[in-house]
Amino acid sequence: MTKVSGDVMPEGSNRIIGRDAMRINIAIGYAVANIIKTTLGPKGMDKMLVSELGDIVITNDGATILEEMNVDHPAAKLMVEIAKTQDKEVGDGTTTSVVLAGNLLKKAGDLLDQSIHPTTIIKGYELAAIKAEELLSALGKDVTPEDKEILLKIALISMGSKGIGSDQEKKKISELVVDAISKVAEKKDGSIYVDTDFIKIEKKAGGDVMDTELINGVLIDKEIVNAGMPKSLKDGKVALIDSAFEIEKTETDAKIEITSPDQLEAFLKQEEKMLKDMVAQVKASGATAVFCQKGIDDLAQHHLAKEGILAVRRVKKSDMEKLARATGAKVVSSISELADSDLGSAGRIEEKKVSGEAMVFVRDCSDPKSVTIFVRGGTDHVVSEVERAIRDSLGAVASTVEVGKYVTGGGSIEMALSSAINEYAIEIGGREQLAIQAFAESLESIPRTLAENAGMDSIDALVSLRNKHKDGKGEGFGVNVLKGEISDMTELGVFEPAKVKTQALSSATETTRLILRIDDIIASKGGKGGMPPGGPGGMPMGGEY
Repeated sequence: MTKVSGDVMPEGSNRIIGRDAMRINIAIGYAVANIIKTTLGPKGMDKMLVSELGDIVITNDGATILEEMNVDHPAAKLMVEIAKTQDKEVGDGTTTSVVLAGNLLKKAGDLLDQSIHPTTIIKGYELAAIKAEELLSALGKDVTPEDKEILLKIALISMGSKGIGSDQEKKKISELVVDAISKVAEKKDGSIYVDTDFIKIEKKAGGDVMDTELINGVLIDKEIVNAGMPKSLKDGKVALIDSAFEIEKTETDAKIEITSPDQLEAFLKQEEKMLKDMVAQVKASGATAVFCQKGIDDLAQHHLAKEGILAVRRVKKSDMEKLARATGAKVVSSISELADSDLGSAGRIEEKKVSGEAMVFVRDCSDPKSVTIFVRGGTDHVVSEVERAIRDSLGAVASTVEVGKYVTGGGSIEMALSSAINEYAIEIGGREQLAIQAFAESLESIPRTLAENAGMDSIDALVSLRNKHKDGKGEGFGVNVLKGEISDMTELGVFEPAKVKTQALSSATETTRLILRIDDIIASKGGKGGMPPGGPGGMPMGGEY
């Protein structure tokens, strides 16, 4: 028999065919899931990640761990994609989605060993995923933005797995998160929309986690441009300007010939007059605070200070948008067109020094559609982890409000789904039944991992849970990690967004299907870790493949 692949492929290239390729991909996928499964739940452990440059990240966040890990194998990169998708779409549940995918792959490997074709496994998994989504929709309970108590519990549970301090600190931050979401939530066409980009997170090491605060407005990491300007204003009238407070230079090359000192003086006076006119225009509009996206000339600063107008320059475009939403001001691109109707208002505008750096606080806006959470903590590592916890929590609460449904946590919903899908497998019959049952067993990996991380006997916990969930009863029973027993999660108030579970199931199933369809790994010569070298779009250099 002729070895065709050897003639077609360039010298030194690598190829793995058939079941071997599948087994390698499955082993890698399961290994990635095993790395981060110890971080699941409030009793999960943290990981310390050290980069090549020696930068340290200490975190419990699945997406951050996988991103910082710098994995090399293509199958591992697919697992990282699950966490990234989950993080972008929902902001929480990254570890859950990867653990699920890893266990789906492991169970698929067991079925492959029983000579069941990958297509049959994929078909079974797809049927089970569709059924799981239907069941999630039926089991989910309704929630509205007014149900602050439930949203607070969802925020608290989302933050529970992060090692950010005491229960008191977590409770305070959860309250800030729910408040922030309620401020920026908007009703559009009968549905609720939350853009978490309008919740700015500004962090500064120093103080204590309890010093973290919600600012009804925007915090700008800049200072007031001139020492003569007021450092604090009450009931400020805010002007947002997207043009330079300077004499614009011509775009084409221009030459001005000055032959006498009088001409030079006239030229400088004209420049000063133009700048004075700009300041006069701002003053006439009634503005007492100016936020400029571009530069402010020194002379203009002087005249603004004389008029008692506070000014901040080179404000980021994203911050200008947030200021507009918070104060109600319009961003004006020409100073000459600035009018009273373009101004916004803020209860208090002040410059404060935080950890030795000046920052401008725009506070107490009457109906802010953009707010800021100012994160404090003992060290940079603490502040960064609190920020990650807040981002997860914001994502969880936002998705709950948008979808309007929540489920019980502690692995209870996974057990309820597992129990129902096992019954569904018997209805379907055939070889697909085995894959559907494997899907149901994979769902049990979440409560099992929670039990393991809490130091419980995972087998005892699973047996106890199966008995509780038998015949579709006791759907709220899950793992009480704090007491190390099986409890009713509804009574404990352990709630999670339904969207987190839906997204985790769909991402895990799709990635598993993608990996199971691969029966041939072809790595070009010079490829590192089974990957081709970094030519354009992942193609090898020199056009060889």
